[in-house]
Amino acid sequence: MRRMEVQEFDRLVARAQALAAPGRRRILGLAGPPGSGKSTLAARLVDRLDGLAVLVPMDGFHLAQAELERLGRADRKGAPDTFDAAGYAALLARLRTPVPGTTVYAPAFDRSLEEPVAGAIPVAPEVPLVVTEGNYLLHDEGAWADVLPLLDEAWYLDLDARLRVPRLVERHVRFGKDRAYAERWVHDSDEANARLVARGRDRAHVVVRTA
Repeated sequence: MRRMEVQEFDRLVARAQALAAPGRRRILGLAGPPGSGKSTLAARLVDRLDGLAVLVPMDGFHLAQAELERLGRADRKGAPDTFDAAGYAALLARLRTPVPGTTVYAPAFDRSLEEPVAGAIPVAPEVPLVVTEGNYLLHDEGAWADVLPLLDEAWYLDLDARLRVPRLVERHVRFGKDRAYAERWVHDSDEANARLVARGRDRAHVVVRTA
């Protein structure tokens, strides 16, 4: 798969605008390890496209905390098996073929609650581009392998761990974790996930150097 490395935000906007051409629905996926800036870039792109795109994050398919506890996986929240990957792929397949007059409702993720919220994001049929972002868009195991073929383009966000890890700790603190707990969580859970996510880098169409 041909890849290119891109730095300038305007070039990324132009690339997304080309995907948002009217006539058919396209899906742009942003992948990368925790703290690499996926949600920030996705939101900026959607804002610049001014009504031509809608953001549907993968994190809406987190399993609920009660289910993670039942499965004994609460301490690895964010690992591939702590999401409904098949449900996410099914939603992307549905979004690829919009039905005139039918709005599709996608789930969101509330970071203050650490829980998914069903039916929170309306996707109108006339919107030409769906931007989706998450850790495992390039993962090739289990139901995750169904995701990449549903994307018209996949971008991998690459940020030096010396910048990414402190940023990730600060995000956890901002959403209510004490600093010592946040640092342990990043080291024990988020970074294990990051190593797994990095294995998909070469499957991306575009590698974005973030800062």
